[in-house]
Amino acid sequence: MSTVRVLTEADLRDAVELGMEELEAIEAVYPLVTAGAGSMPPIMRIDVPENNGEIDIKSAFLPGYSGIAVKVSAGFFDNPARGLPSLGGLMMVFDSETGLPRSALFDNGYLTDLRTALAGAVAARHLARRDSDVVGIVGAGVQARLQLQALTLVREISEARVWARRGDSAMAFADEMSDLVGFGVQATESLPTLVESSDIVVTTTPATEPLLDAAMLHSGLHITAIGSDAEHKRELSADLVMAVDRFVCDSVTQSRRLGELRSALEAGFDESDAVELGAVIAGDAPGRRNDDHVTVCDLTGTGAQDTAIASLAVERAAARGLGTAFETRPM
Repeated sequence: MSTVRVLTEADLRDAVELGMEELEAIEAVYPLVTAGAGSMPPIMRIDVPENNGEIDIKSAFLPGYSGIAVKVSAGFFDNPARGLPSLGGLMMVFDSETGLPRSALFDNGYLTDLRTALAGAVAARHLARRDSDVVGIVGAGVQARLQLQALTLVREISEARVWARRGDSAMAFADEMSDLVGFGVQATESLPTLVESSDIVVTTTPATEPLLDAAMLHSGLHITAIGSDAEHKRELSADLVMAVDRFVCDSVTQSRRLGELRSALEAGFDESDAVELGAVIAGDAPGRRNDDHVTVCDLTGTGAQDTAIASLAVERAAARGLGTAFETRPM
């Protein structure tokens, strides 16, 4: 007999949030990924082109973690026009010692949104200039909002800019986020102007053609790109990747296949110049060498992050009595 705990999005929002403990839980997995600890299989993706959608499956076993998360994440990008969120899905957590199911997490994409935002903050923590205080957000969706909030955990942000393909979305973002974060957020119609005036830029779109190129770069800039997580997506031009002083990614293997490294390699970028974020965090490779350098971090999202945030959520939920527990009996 075993106990399976079912957690809803409301339970999970009570268990984990954009906090420093959650950020450090995400940060801790990057050195493990880079060291090759545990087991993290390639991402499985099911494309649904007729509905502008995809379903991704990610997982990882990490030594020292009591649970193994298997995430099924759906991204259907026409959903906002239907009044529905573009991201959804659920996670299953299995006991890492026995393989028995421990929990089913009906998070509707909340944990993915959370760990992605925290990953962006981790990247800025280790790569952005310490005095960075102006943020440029590319995109105006849920992840754009969370990325801006998460950055306030690691830098003293004083103002932000936002650009989106739809100007009304950028305006709504600026109005909402100004009240939420407590500093000014302005919408801009010019993407080059946004980049020029920002210390940190975060791209959060499902773009298939580059939005940023090398001509937009300036001294001291840091860019975190989170949108490219499939072969057909791309937010940064190859010449931008080749022009920066340091290109960092969560996983070289994934960035080569799904992320911004793919097109840069085709243009002649030397893969040996790509550094994993885990190596920077562990002190095994330099990140930003000085305040004038330009850095990029490409985040394709890893199963290790899912195991980390799901494990923390399950532990907290159990301790707080959240969710509904079911006893399962073998036949």
